[in-house]
This record gives sequence, C-alpha cells and structure tokens, in this order.
Amino acid sequence: MGNALSRPLRRSRENKLVAGVCGGIAEWLDWDPTAVRAIYVIASLLSIGFPGFIAYLILWFVIPDEGF
Repeated sequence: MGNALSRPLRRSRENKLVAGVCGGIAEWLDWDPTAVRAIYVIASLLSIGFPGFIAYLILWFVIPDEGF
C-alpha cells in the first residue's frame, strides 16, 4: 500500500461519474471506485449531506485532473 500512496492524487478520467474525485481517490488508494462512492454517500448522509457536498466541490477544485 505504501507504493500506491507514493503516487500523486489526481481526479480520474476513466472512473468518473461527476468530476472524477471519488474515482481518483479510489485509484490512489487502489480500492474499488464503487466502494469509495458508497463510503462518500454514507458519510455525506451521516453529516446531513450538505457538508459532504461542500467537501466534494472543494476536492473538485483542489485535486488536479489526471492529465496534468
């Protein structure tokens, strides 16, 4: 797992539903993208959704695209 974390975090172009944030995190951690999305949805619902939406928007702008 240390090898996977040595790569830079990027938004995914292949595992993309909205902006590629969850797909990029899944590729970075070498996890299944569906599992990362499910964890994100559950965490967002437990935080009443709004903070999860804000966090996703911030990550969308902070994490560079895979092409860069």
